[in-house]
Amino acid sequence: MFRRILQPFTSLKLTIVCLSLAMVLVFFGTMEQVQLGIYGAQKKYFDSLFVFWTLPGTTRQIPILPGGYLLGAITLLNLIAAQAVRFKFNWKKSGIYFLHLGIIMLLLGQLFTSLLAKEAQTRLDEGQTKNYSESFTEKELIFLTKDPSSTTPQDNVVSIPEGLLTRRDPITHESLPFTVEVIQYFRNSVAINPSQVSSPAIPRLPIGAEAVLVPIAIATAPDQANAASAEVRVTSPSGSKQVFVVSERIPAPISFREGDQEISIALRSRRHYKPFSITLHDFTHKTYPGTDIPKDFSSKVTINHTAASENRDALIYMNNPLRHGGFTFYQLAFDNDDTTSILQVVKNPSWLMPYIACGFVTIGLALQFGIHLVGFARKRKTL
Repeated sequence: MFRRILQPFTSLKLTIVCLSLAMVLVFFGTMEQVQLGIYGAQKKYFDSLFVFWTLPGTTRQIPILPGGYLLGAITLLNLIAAQAVRFKFNWKKSGIYFLHLGIIMLLLGQLFTSLLAKEAQTRLDEGQTKNYSESFTEKELIFLTKDPSSTTPQDNVVSIPEGLLTRRDPITHESLPFTVEVIQYFRNSVAINPSQVSSPAIPRLPIGAEAVLVPIAIATAPDQANAASAEVRVTSPSGSKQVFVVSERIPAPISFREGDQEISIALRSRRHYKPFSITLHDFTHKTYPGTDIPKDFSSKVTINHTAASENRDALIYMNNPLRHGGFTFYQLAFDNDDTTSILQVVKNPSWLMPYIACGFVTIGLALQFGIHLVGFARKRKTL
């Protein structure tokens, strides 16, 4: 019964079809990065069951290709079924077993990476210390209040994720003495003069006598960032209302009073706090002679993990990341005339799986070629 169920998935034709569709998917996914950006193309083509196409002039979508999740699942099932049904244990085929096991682990590793890995970035000026990273794409609306019970008052932070901002539903929190409502939310915006707004139908948020924020297309290029903006209404229990315009185009938080409490509000990239801090001491940037093309750039940093009683120096440069506390810090870019280092921060619980998978593939290839080489040498010797 088990073999009969798996038999349709053992076909070599199915393997060829899956590999062919995978090449098509990678081709179109790579081409679409120009329009959608890396994350948009990844979500549409690879982190999906189907790739959809919108009919011109309508909002109706039809599936045109299997997505990465579906294609990977079928390929994985094809490999497992072939291994379980077609191959009988034979030491002469041990290399094939290791090869299949390595490819299966590669597919599973990619799946776990897609589901579990988190990517962010940390911008550090020379001499600066941070204990958090910032999301590439996610935003958050924050309220900062002082803790009066502390001898050295610290900011208490209430964070509202972007998903709630787009719903426009009233938002409450036990630490906030008011209700929050988002009137308008722009995922990307630009500040212009009111006279430059071409149509009265275009939504806008005033930020002064000579400037308004208007929505613009989502930035997709890897070197571009979206600047979110929002119009927020705060309603106190007494019924009084205050309206604020917050934006990543406005660097400083906006302060207001609610009763006898001073509160600050701001919109920023979502922060992910760490149990340790990282300090940038020196950033070095080298280029190829006579060009502006980066040859090498590196960051000399110190990791301070008080809870683990660890304080150590490290050098991060291209192809030499720093691993600490389950996080990997890669040298991503630089800014501000070589005084600001931008580190990519990745947390991937399954980061070892590709290395183990490649090890199995290497063992499989060595075994398979070795067995055939020994057999060929024996035949020649008998001749």
